[in-house]
Amino acid sequence: MALLEVSDFGKQFINHRLQVKRQAVNNIHFKLEEGQFLGIIGKSGSGKSTILKSIYRTYLPDQGNIYFDSNHLGKIDITKISEREMIYLRKFEISYVSQFLDVLPRITCRELVEKSLQEMGVDHAIAKVEAESALTHFELDEKLWDVYPNTFSGGEKLRLNIAMATVKQPRLLLLDEPTASLDQQSKMKVREVIEKLKHSGTSLIGIFHDIEFIEGLCDSIFNMNDHQPVTTIGNTYES
Repeated sequence: MALLEVSDFGKQFINHRLQVKRQAVNNIHFKLEEGQFLGIIGKSGSGKSTILKSIYRTYLPDQGNIYFDSNHLGKIDITKISEREMIYLRKFEISYVSQFLDVLPRITCRELVEKSLQEMGVDHAIAKVEAESALTHFELDEKLWDVYPNTFSGGEKLRLNIAMATVKQPRLLLLDEPTASLDQQSKMKVREVIEKLKHSGTSLIGIFHDIEFIEGLCDSIFNMNDHQPVTTIGNTYES
């Protein structure tokens, strides 16, 4: 049974200054089975991030449906549910990793990861232990744990973002270029967590330009260049 189904999805953006509309994506169809990892590839500007942000409901599509099989809400259309229901999904079932860190400035690195767990109802003492374990895994220096992350480097912010999202062990994890500013060692840490999450039943959708990273990791690929799902990963894809 599909955990997520994107059907006839389309999204436009309006440039108010020029008074013109731009079609970001159109006629997108794909399914994600529970426990599977779907990679999305394609040229820059082809609409990959638009799809992920619409699944997370940062954007609302102009056409189509995004069906999600929620544990709590049943099968719902993310494009039509209430804001309260979407907040619930973000807390308990769907996590999103962006290339950028957007958090309140007066919360420390450690507190941010703890908060991700506490908002799910995890006890403070357990959240503290799990947060420290996640920060250690992603090799964020212990000296940074009680520092405000606005001072972090790009790579440190990205690793914190990934820790905040993955520590919740969501049912669906959305990854928007999760290895963009990471060195090879950090990329392998991300891969380890992805493999662990898949093994525990998390489903994933990820956007990648690093094709080597997803070799042997994704179960299927959706190519934005031809809007076709590919069930096996070949040697070469246009990125």
